[in-house]
Amino acid sequence: MFRLIKTLNRIALIKATVAALLVIVVVFAGSRNLQNYDAALIGYLFGTVFAVFGIAYRYSVWLQRPPTRLYWRRSWEFLLSKDFVPYATRSLKLFFRNILFQRFIYPRGKTRWIGHFLLATGCLIAFAVTIPLTFGWIHFTLDPDSDTTYIANFFGFPVSTFQLGSPMAFAAFHALVWCSVLVTIGAVMMMKRRMTNGGLIATQTFDGDWLPLILLIAISVTGLGISYDYTFLQGRTHQFMAVIHAITVILFLIWMPFGKFFHIFQRLAQLGANIYKVEGSRRGMAKCPHTQQEFASQTHINDLKDVTKDLGFDFTLEDGRSHLDFSPEGKRSALAKAHFQARKEGGHFFG
Repeated sequence: MFRLIKTLNRIALIKATVAALLVIVVVFAGSRNLQNYDAALIGYLFGTVFAVFGIAYRYSVWLQRPPTRLYWRRSWEFLLSKDFVPYATRSLKLFFRNILFQRFIYPRGKTRWIGHFLLATGCLIAFAVTIPLTFGWIHFTLDPDSDTTYIANFFGFPVSTFQLGSPMAFAAFHALVWCSVLVTIGAVMMMKRRMTNGGLIATQTFDGDWLPLILLIAISVTGLGISYDYTFLQGRTHQFMAVIHAITVILFLIWMPFGKFFHIFQRLAQLGANIYKVEGSRRGMAKCPHTQQEFASQTHINDLKDVTKDLGFDFTLEDGRSHLDFSPEGKRSALAKAHFQARKEGGHFFG
């Protein structure tokens, strides 16, 4: 056990521990020292704390990699510059376009985009509903002066009231039902694609491609089962459905830091990468010595040289230039010329 701990990344371990402790602190603060906390949600809370710890640990390790660290540092440097307003506005637009509406996937196919959009929308709304409930930030109480009026409390303070049976009550108590429907439809669309696309069939893996979809469907179906039970069965199977649903959700939370869904948190970093690309273009483009064509920003090429040296690779040529100054086409041409010269000096070109 001690040897295992020694292999962990110390910086990432500290950050992950702080993140998990912060979650516990906000739970106590939001629930008024657990006064308003629903004990039935304790299993979900443990799963969430573990997920936060794992995600924070892996994200910290990811940010320590030289290329990621450089992109991260540069992105914040450019964002917090004199061009903060245009870059912040651009990032906000990209957030709505590519994160909320998943438009980055649209060029790869309309059906694929619809599936992605349904999955993303269902999951984001579900997290927006369940996290405040799991943390004890939101709880509902019955108005003591009325048997049909509910009070929505946030951090222990009443923020709104609604009548039982009203549209507001229907939306509040059935939000996760509609999320489950969206996620199930999106997951089934993705499954169909993975069963009919030859390229995916040849390259997909169970843990990387099928397990995420299976878990999402399991969570959605068991969640719908709970709703069906208290709507039509008077809660006769509630304990069974609640336990099965809790198991699927907790398994999902435990697996999230290690599985494919970790890319959700990495996706946000692409907003900074876009700023890096725009700022690099503004600062000037690099021209390939071979093709005499612009192919990347000079900022990117200079940073690439620094990163490769940090990783122990030096591509400096004898004439003082760098192999990285060449475009992909220029690199292929240089390699072809080197092969030609070697065969020429060897006295034969074939065999």
